[in-house]
Amino acid sequence: MNSVIEAIASSYGIMTAVRDVVLFILGVFTAHFVVYTVIGFFTTRKFKPTDKLHKYAIVIAARNEEKVIGNLLDSIKNQDYPSEYIDVFVVADNCTDKTAEIVREKGAVCYERFDSERRTKGFALQFLFENIKKDYGIEAYEGYFVFDADNLLNPDYVSRMNEAFDSGEKIITSYRNTKNFDENWIAFSYAIHWLRSIRIRHRGRSVLRLATNLQGTGFLFANELVKNGWNYTSLTEDRAFTADAVAHGYPISYCDAAMFYDEQPTSLKVALRQRLRWSKGHLLAFVEIGPYLFKNIFVGNCYKDKTKKEPMTKKRFVEGVRQRFASYDVLVHCMPSSVVKVFFWLVVPIIIGACFSYTNGITDWVLLDPAKNPLTLVLSWIFGTNPINITPGFTAAVTSVGVVVLWNFIGRISFHILNMATSVLVLILERKRIVKIPLYKKILYTITWPSFDLIGRWTTYVALFKKVEWKPIPHNNTTTIENISSKKEKVANSTER
Repeated sequence: MNSVIEAIASSYGIMTAVRDVVLFILGVFTAHFVVYTVIGFFTTRKFKPTDKLHKYAIVIAARNEEKVIGNLLDSIKNQDYPSEYIDVFVVADNCTDKTAEIVREKGAVCYERFDSERRTKGFALQFLFENIKKDYGIEAYEGYFVFDADNLLNPDYVSRMNEAFDSGEKIITSYRNTKNFDENWIAFSYAIHWLRSIRIRHRGRSVLRLATNLQGTGFLFANELVKNGWNYTSLTEDRAFTADAVAHGYPISYCDAAMFYDEQPTSLKVALRQRLRWSKGHLLAFVEIGPYLFKNIFVGNCYKDKTKKEPMTKKRFVEGVRQRFASYDVLVHCMPSSVVKVFFWLVVPIIIGACFSYTNGITDWVLLDPAKNPLTLVLSWIFGTNPINITPGFTAAVTSVGVVVLWNFIGRISFHILNMATSVLVLILERKRIVKIPLYKKILYTITWPSFDLIGRWTTYVALFKKVEWKPIPHNNTTTIENISSKKEKVANSTER
């Protein structure tokens, strides 16, 4: 047994070096994200007003949404965009309530679907596009909006998205606000996550004409993307659609002026179930589309017909560079880097490190190294650095594992404390666009906000081994767009006084 432990311990130096190299490479791969964050906190892309009206279809997948679907359809009906240029299609997917009846009463086209085997939202949208193609033709509409039944649209939403579409953009996402922002800490965490995504992902990439990511709802795309139907039926159809579109060479832009609202989960059980589905879907999308994105980095658009020879121009060269970098960017964004990091953490400092300590003991380990992170710096002032020395053996191995776990715990706490600053900054920057929230809730929910990322990290680990099925998220918030506008107007009036 000792010979096995000694053999493992002998690899500690080389494995530590390998881990450091891999983590360094991951850091280099994601270093450019800082540029997006800096740009996103200061500016965003704006689109010129246009008088040209494009014809759109709005598609909605609904599963037992009788409580909220009517409010969405009312907010669509009240758009300042001419109604003759908007048609609404809803798939009542395996519904057992009055969803279909309400949809038809509101004047939208409703297709009912009953399929207990293929239950994801992606399959529902696939069914809906098949029926649109059969009854109307995909080309009948220049673009397609995708919404969830719990969404609400600002009255100028379609007009603002039309400006982006008329500028030549083929895929556009929009400003995602939350109608139950302050209901509890879970809803708040989701809401801050969406606003953070706007600032650190969407805005910067849109300015640079790259490809941001679609997030489930509130986006528009040109009809050419579904000329062969909707083929994204996985657990996270938005991530698959994003990766596939970028692999085909499409940029994905963002329109900050177009705002919609959705309802966030308030139940921890529902949130955990949803996050597990997201994590599994993200892993599957990386496996399915990742190789094509990787190939694009080196050969350009791998879907493009290479038999057609076109002369190289400055415009084609720049577009080629953009496509390659966008493929690289989305590949890195989809990469489950947390899985790689936890693997090396378990293998090197925990397993191999324990064997090394068992064989060689522990010599002058600094328990609270002030150089590790801001929290250890503070703790070292309070408790001292406390060097550890233990002779070889079982005690050294166990202590080694305990110290490494402690270091990781302190590091995560330090990261989450710094992450709270993101919540504070987002609340300040977006204060004019979100509902008024009592100060005590802002403080309390900012403290709990890092749990959103923590849950995402752990559900990713679970998703590696667990089979995940798609289940609907219940929506019960009956807030209307008029309610939200009224609240904002009262806040604005009180501020002026």
